[in-house]
Amino acid sequence: MAEPHYDKHVFICTNRRDPSNPKGSCAAKGGDAVRDEFKRLLHDRGVKGRIRANAAGCLDQCARGVTVVVYPEQVWYGGVTVADVPEIIDQHLFGGVPVERLRMK
Repeated sequence: MAEPHYDKHVFICTNRRDPSNPKGSCAAKGGDAVRDEFKRLLHDRGVKGRIRANAAGCLDQCARGVTVVVYPEQVWYGGVTVADVPEIIDQHLFGGVPVERLRMK
């Protein structure tokens, strides 16, 4: 079996921490819903095998809100909400231009 190759691979943090942790967690900030929206919209676009969205464990950025990283470019986004997902898909994954307002600096 050949190893899979994706044009883009999107990792969405769904890490869970104890609610008392000062960093918080991406799961508590909506990480599961963000992941589900990426998966739903990419499925609707029919890009299976070309673009993949995966849940990720801790990306060590939970204090910045839901974290998303896109490979192969290694573009990191912070504070991502469900409402941001269509813009990331349209502008970055399909258009090739990262969404600057969400990029981690």
